[in-house]
Amino acid sequence: MGYGKKITGGRYHKFNKKKKYALPGIPRKVKLGIHKKKTLRVMGGNKKVVLLSAEYAVVLDPQSKKVKKVKIKNVAETPSNRFLARQNVLVKSAIIDTELGKARITNRPSQEGQVQAVLLPEKK
Repeated sequence: MGYGKKITGGRYHKFNKKKKYALPGIPRKVKLGIHKKKTLRVMGGNKKVVLLSAEYAVVLDPQSKKVKKVKIKNVAETPSNRFLARQNVLVKSAIIDTELGKARITNRPSQEGQVQAVLLPEKK
């Protein structure tokens, strides 16, 4: 067998240092509060607007197909992590109390500059 080969014929892979583009980003927790945004420079010199805190959500009503900007009152529950709901952290699939009723967040607020949600049907 040649150099850099295992006895089975497989290759040995050379260790590479982590590149800056492969490193994970800073985790951002979007809190419920006064609206705060931040602009980041990302790959290719592009810009990404990230959310740090929010007080309004863009809510879609599936029955009337209308979209409305409403105030968020509280984070009711977060299926992914119950401790995030206690801290009023806005994440995808969190259920929030709004002026229109309960709604589920459908986007990732920490990656985008706004909170989007879909109104949940009222339980009787």
